[in-house]
Amino acid sequence: MKYLLMILAGASDYPVEELEGKTPLEVSKLPNLQFFAKHGKVGQAKPLQDSFDHAPEAAFLATLGYDAKQHYRGGGPLEAANLEIKMEPNEVAFRMNFVTESNGILADATAGNIATKEARALITHLNKKLSSDFVRFFPGNHFRHIAVLKDSHGFSALSAKTVAPEEAVGEPVKSHWPKGPGEELLRKLMYDARLLLQDHEVNQVRIDLGENPANMIWLWSQGTSPTLEKFQDRFGLSGGLVAGAEYAKGAARLAGLTIVEAPGATGNLETNYEKKGKALLEALGEKDFVCVHVRAPEEASRLGNLKAKISALEAIDAHILSKAKEYYEANRETRLLITSAQTFSTHERRHVRAPVPFLLVGKNVMADENDRLSEAMANTSLFKVQKRTELIQLLLSRKEVI
Repeated sequence: MKYLLMILAGASDYPVEELEGKTPLEVSKLPNLQFFAKHGKVGQAKPLQDSFDHAPEAAFLATLGYDAKQHYRGGGPLEAANLEIKMEPNEVAFRMNFVTESNGILADATAGNIATKEARALITHLNKKLSSDFVRFFPGNHFRHIAVLKDSHGFSALSAKTVAPEEAVGEPVKSHWPKGPGEELLRKLMYDARLLLQDHEVNQVRIDLGENPANMIWLWSQGTSPTLEKFQDRFGLSGGLVAGAEYAKGAARLAGLTIVEAPGATGNLETNYEKKGKALLEALGEKDFVCVHVRAPEEASRLGNLKAKISALEAIDAHILSKAKEYYEANRETRLLITSAQTFSTHERRHVRAPVPFLLVGKNVMADENDRLSEAMANTSLFKVQKRTELIQLLLSRKEVI
């Protein structure tokens, strides 16, 4: 029996006036998702507890069956795990975004979605000028990177409260400085980087071209490396992950899941949906359990772009869900769960504390009368899940779901 978990990150949303009071899930053309809805049960899962409201990494861990309260230590260490950075017990991994600062205001949380090649040139520059026994910089993709800081007291010395850069856009940088243990060191590091970056050739060219410069770093979502029980040891199933998002791949590596490479899978809007669909079929041929994670709907919401979110959902349906449908029709022993993991408001451009819809289909699952997966359908459903970790149990159980 095969098990397929599909996480369409940020797919669920609030109704908006621009869509005549409907959500992107409700207006998008999703024939393959509708097929699964007609053959399965639509349900609703409660959001994570308050402290994890804005942490998609925590939602991902919980959806895989790992208690976020116990295992989530920040997005930084998960993305560091994806880069296979070896961390010592007294080292703390921070997410490090390149951002644009202008006259003391955080103008752009992505530095104009800077190209990876340009960003890596800036990382090299920072390592030459700022790296030491205390700090190291590691290149990721586009504006997302990692800084690893060391202190003899570890996390307790570097546990200042930090905020996601998108939450500070349009506001004074100083009002969102890190606050707490290690704040002075973190602020100095961000300021020193600002002085080094502002005159770099990459940024001068970007300014000449009318693009936002990557003239500052933003440190946030820090933590020490977590230890996860291997997925196969917990559930007795070999598993794989198809994803572009760094945090998803990092968590999968820690859980012992095989990363199934899909060329062009970036975790952004320009991800290669078709290659992800092909990787899904490849993974199902080799593994008992496969998780497919697509972050594009969340990225569109982060940009406040409803059109892009609808396009992303329709691309997922056409290129990824179509392959899942193809496999399911040929292998009815398969059990499938589709969920949003979190609700992301495109209007507010942030994660919101709201229940998320999910869909369970496959062997021993009795279909209900719903004809699509949507927030409204899930809200009226009697099929409710109180704890997010229960979703994986529903998927992997062989019991009947009536």
